[in-house]
Amino acid sequence: MQTSSLSGKTYFIRTFGCQMNLHDSERVSGMLDSCGCLEVAGPEDADIVVFMTCCVREAADTRLYGQCSSCKSLPAPPGGKRVIAVGGCIAQRDGAGLLTNLDNVDVIFGTHSIAHVAELIEEAFADGGRHVRCEETDLEPATSMPWHRAENYRAWVPIMTGCNNFCSYCIVPYVRGREKSRPFEQIVDEVRGLVRSGVREITLLGQNVNSYGRDLFGEPRFAELLRHVGDTGIERIFFTSSHPKDLLPETIDAMAEVPAVMPQLHLAVQSGSTRILKLMNRKYTREAYLDLIDRVRDRIPDIALSTDIIVGFPGETEEDFEQTLSLAEQVGYAQAFTFIYSKRDGTPAAKIDDPTPREVILERFNRLVKVIEDSAYAYNQGALGRRVPALIEGTSKKDPTRLLGKSPWNQTVHAPVPDGIEAADLVGKIVDVDVDVARTWYLSGAVVGSPR
Repeated sequence: MQTSSLSGKTYFIRTFGCQMNLHDSERVSGMLDSCGCLEVAGPEDADIVVFMTCCVREAADTRLYGQCSSCKSLPAPPGGKRVIAVGGCIAQRDGAGLLTNLDNVDVIFGTHSIAHVAELIEEAFADGGRHVRCEETDLEPATSMPWHRAENYRAWVPIMTGCNNFCSYCIVPYVRGREKSRPFEQIVDEVRGLVRSGVREITLLGQNVNSYGRDLFGEPRFAELLRHVGDTGIERIFFTSSHPKDLLPETIDAMAEVPAVMPQLHLAVQSGSTRILKLMNRKYTREAYLDLIDRVRDRIPDIALSTDIIVGFPGETEEDFEQTLSLAEQVGYAQAFTFIYSKRDGTPAAKIDDPTPREVILERFNRLVKVIEDSAYAYNQGALGRRVPALIEGTSKKDPTRLLGKSPWNQTVHAPVPDGIEAADLVGKIVDVDVDVARTWYLSGAVVGSPR
C-alpha cells in the first residue's frame, strides 16, 4: 500500500492489551512507514495518534477516554491538524458509537479492518471528516501487510484469529470473531523468512493456539505445526494462548521433543472450582486441569507454568475461592496474571447478580497474590547456581549498566554489562549467565563466555 499524501507526517501508537494487539500495532506501524510516515516518541510530536485498544476489562475503556481527552490539550502539530485514530477491540465492539463520546477522534477501525487504516487516515486529513470501518471482510494475509517490528531478533507470528469458546465472562469472540486458521504452509514460510532476516525467537499467536487447524482440516494440527516450525532453524519458540480443554497429548509430545520449543507453558485456569468453571463455560474440571499439569510435567519436568486467574466471578463463594488457592499452591506457578472480575456487557456472566462485597473480593485477591508470589519465588530458586542462557533485550530501565534478558523459561535475567563490551552490541545475542541471585520476578548473575 502506498499513500503518498501521508509522506512526511509523524505518528505515535499506544497499545493496550494482549500480544495480538501488539502484533496488530506493528502492522499499523508498518503500513504508516510504507506511506512515508515517521514514528515519534510521544503524541505531542505526532500528526497521527493511534490507540490500539483492548476491551477485556472495564478499566480499558476508562483509559481510552482519558488518553483521547488528554490529546485535546496538546499543541497543534506543524501541519495544523492532528488525526486521532482508535483501533482494536473497543473499536470493533463500539464502532461509530465511539464518536459520540470521543468528540476529537477522527478514525475508527475494527480488528478486521487494519489493512485500511492508512486510507482512512488519509481521508480524514483530506476532508476533515470522521471515518469508520469495522465491518468484517476477508482478512488480508498477515504476510502481505507491511510490518514494523519493535525488535529485529524477535517476532510475533499469528497462526489464527478469533475464538470459538465463548467463555461466559469474555468479550473476545464477539470482537475478534470465530476461529480462522492461517494456511499451514504460509505460517512455515513466514517463519523461514524471519529466520533468514535474523530473527531468533518467535511467539506463535492465537486466542487458542491448541485448536489451530480445526476449521481447515477438521481436527487440530497444532502439534504438527510446532514440529514443522521447529524445522525452520528458528532458535526459540513460544506460543500463547493455550486453552486447557484443547491441549492434546501430541502437542505435549511436540513440546518435549522439538528443541526450539521453550520449556514454558501459559495454561489459563481462571478458577480452581469446578462449579465456577462450569459457570464460566470453560469445559473442563479442576481434576482434569490438574491431570493435564501432571502429564505436562511428566514429559517436561522443569517446565515453567504460567496462568490467568479471575477472582470475584459472580457467585464465587469462600469455598470456591479456597479451591482456587489450593490449586495454585498445588501447581506452583512460575508466574500468574491475576484479575478481579470485570463485567463486560454482552457476555452471559454480565447477567449474573453477585452480592459479594467488594472488600471481600479484594481481600481474596490479595491472598491469591501472596500465594503466586511465594510459588514464583520458589520456582526461581531452582535456577540458583545454574548457568542460564539469556536472550538480551537491552539494559535495565533503572540501571543502564545492567543487562536485561529472558531465559528459555521466560524468566527475566539481569547481569552487569561485561567490561570492554557495549550493551547495545549484545542486544539480540544470547549470553550465558551464572545465576547467584533468584528473586520472585527475576534472576541475576554474571555473564560467562562469549555471546552468540
